[in-house]
Order: sequence, then C-alpha cells, then structure tokens
Amino acid sequence: MKDFWLSCGHHLLDRDAAGHLVVTDEFLKIYLARPELAPPAEACAAERTLHAALLANPRRSVDREEIAAIADADARENWAVAIAWRDHLAAHRTVEAAYVELVRRGVGATPPLFVNQLVHVILRNVLDGCDDAFVLRAAELFFRPQRLALHGGSLIAADEETVSEASPQPVSPLVAMLGLPPPGEIEVLNDENAVSYFERSDRFDMALDLTAGRRGLAALAQAMERWLAHLLALRAEVEPLVEAIDVDLTWFIGLDAQATAIGDALWHGQELTESAREQIVGLYRLTLCDAARVMEKAVGNAIYLILAMTEDRMLRMKPQNLITGLPVDQGEPVS
Repeated sequence: MKDFWLSCGHHLLDRDAAGHLVVTDEFLKIYLARPELAPPAEACAAERTLHAALLANPRRSVDREEIAAIADADARENWAVAIAWRDHLAAHRTVEAAYVELVRRGVGATPPLFVNQLVHVILRNVLDGCDDAFVLRAAELFFRPQRLALHGGSLIAADEETVSEASPQPVSPLVAMLGLPPPGEIEVLNDENAVSYFERSDRFDMALDLTAGRRGLAALAQAMERWLAHLLALRAEVEPLVEAIDVDLTWFIGLDAQATAIGDALWHGQELTESAREQIVGLYRLTLCDAARVMEKAVGNAIYLILAMTEDRMLRMKPQNLITGLPVDQGEPVS
C-alpha cells in the first residue's frame, strides 16, 4: 500500500474497531513541538517547567495559575489556546468525535490551523488505501487554501502556501522531524505524473485541473462521499454538474464563504453579476441514499453543493459545512 501525507501524524494515532482514530499521548505531543510552544532560549522558568512537565505527561492538568506565571504575554496567550485545544482533544476518545462536536457547536475562536490539522489527519484515515492520486489531490482542498488561475482555457488550482513567496504559517514540526524535502517545481497532476504524487504528497506541489467536466471536480465528489460516509455514516452520491440547467436551490450548501453568499443571493431570487458567475468553480447535485434520515421539510428537494473562489481567485473550502448543512438526522455523535 502506498503511503501519503506523513506530516499529518496519522502514524502516531491508534484505531478502534470502527476504524476511527484514537487520541494518543504521542499525537498530543505534536503540539508541544510547535514553535509557538517550544520555549525559546530566553523563556522564563515557569514556561520551561510547564513544557517539560507536559512532555512527560501530555494529559497532565494545567491550571490558570501556571499559565499566568509565564512572563511573556504572547507565550501566555499561546499556551492558553493550546491547552484549551489539548483539553478538547483529550475529552474525546477519537479524533473524529472531537472534530464533529467542534463543528456542530461552532468553531468559534479555534485557530483555523488547528481545525485544518484535524481535517488533514481525518482525511488521511478516510482515504487510507486509496491509490487514486486525483482523489487525494482533490481532498487537499478540504484543508489547504488554493490559488486558482486560468491557463490555456483551464482552471488550475495550486496550493496557496506553496506558490506564495512567503509562507504565512510555520512548517509542520513533523515535516522537519521526518526530513521531508521542501516544495519543488509545481506540476499539474495528470495520468503520466500521477504515480509521483505519493512520494511528494507532503510537499503539496502538484496543481489540480478544476475545469468543469474534467477529472478534478469528479475526484472532489468522491472525496466528499467518503467524508460523509466516515463521519456521519451517511451514504450519498455526489454528482458534478457541467451545466446549471433547471437547478432549484431550495436546498443548497455553500462549500466556502463565497459560495454561501452566491447561494444566498440565488435563493433570494437575485440575478448574479457576471463577476459572481465567474467565481463559481463547481456545482454538484447530492443525492442521499438513506431516505429515512432526510428531514421532512427536505423530502423531494434536490440538494446542491456550490464551490466558489473569491474575486482574487482564492478558494478556501469549509468541509464542516457538509457536516452541519445537510438536511438529515445527524444521528448519534461519532465516538
């Protein structure tokens, strides 16, 4: 079996009988390696003591006084956020349960970086054994912002952090620890170079063609089907549409903030500007195969998913909208 996405830390997690990821001490220690928490040379004794204690026991309780004793104000803030996140993860037996509970109550002030890290490792579990590089690259949209560009009549998505001159986020500590290579030249994924995806998957340096009617959007549909099956035990068919003919947005889900705004405008009967139309990247029809779980008010209505980019051609997918936006009985929480 080909491995991929080593930097997400999935090797540090256990799996239960249902195939869900069990939170381990080793996984919790990843956060202690982050530059925001690793004490610098000038760190005070209180911060160094706290860091060492958590390395020895990452589930150790931490009271407010210990954080308040840290001299540096930025460090105090970082530790408060990190301990709250650690407590959330430790309170749930599986990573999936921690994620679903988080998005159902609203992510609030949770750092997007932390949420994306959970999505990354959950998707690694969801797609375990997948040998289709197109599905794996499409799934990167769930947790990696993309910059889109028109090239030769095609709409190409490239990883924003990879193509930017200055990375806005620190490199994952696992990338450094595993000695993974830095990003190289960006190629558009195709049948000829697909085999190279696995050895370079942690570099996020392969672009994806998201032109309507091509393989990229279809691959994203497959990733969404597997996401729903794993997190909600929900069977669904997601069909990419090439043309929006006879589309009634009685029930829709925006897969990002821009798509939600576009869907709201259409739902209210507003005419889209040409600019707004050009921002639509993908349109999907979702069919729920578990009819008994569909809410009564949604019975008989097609469910549409909209994916869109911003005016400056950035795409920031919000996979939590799939979890919270479907008109279904959510069932028992993932354990």
